[in-house]
Amino acid sequence: MTAQPPLDLSLYLVVDPRRCEGRALLALVEAAVAGGVTAVQLRDKQSSTRRLVHEARRLKAWLAGRAVPLLVNDRVDVALAAEADGVHLGQDDMAPADARRLLGPDAVIGLTVRSLAEARAAPRDVVDYVSIGGVFATASKDNPEPPCGLEGLRRIAAALDLPRVAISGIDHGNAADVIRAGVDGVAVISAICAAPDPRAASAALAATVHGARHRRQRKVSA
Repeated sequence: MTAQPPLDLSLYLVVDPRRCEGRALLALVEAAVAGGVTAVQLRDKQSSTRRLVHEARRLKAWLAGRAVPLLVNDRVDVALAAEADGVHLGQDDMAPADARRLLGPDAVIGLTVRSLAEARAAPRDVVDYVSIGGVFATASKDNPEPPCGLEGLRRIAAALDLPRVAISGIDHGNAADVIRAGVDGVAVISAICAAPDPRAASAALAATVHGARHRRQRKVSA
């Protein structure tokens, strides 16, 4: 794994082969990146390890040189085998410090936090960013805990001094509110993967996110 350009979490796409609406995974990612996606996470809980490495390698080969990192959900072994840019870990996955030892200093390591307690316990010297969620209800993932909502997102984001992305139930209609709550970007699945035109959906979301970030920055600077 080589040193990465600065991490841009503005529009973070999480892709699952089973949520591509019949589209080829690579074709979907190509369209989404053309529309403005800035980071891609491969999340596949069902495929064999061999299949997952194959898919990760194909995505990494296409994304190489486009300044869009590929992260693998949970599977540090797959990230290593595919030479992905890093991993995204949940609270019950491998400890970030162990992942760092295996992946090295240049890998990108993300961590999910769902509460103030988890945010405060995040190992800031190990992880590169945190994903806060779920923010809203979603059918894309089975979340046993209730959504934190915008107010919960605001409290958790304020407790962190790491780059922050919000996830779960985010779409074009609420993305600006999510950015105003204090995060650097949004992570989405269905808002792009289930859209009739993933490229157009990505472009619309990217414009919304960048507009909201710009307005927030102007407000802070005023």
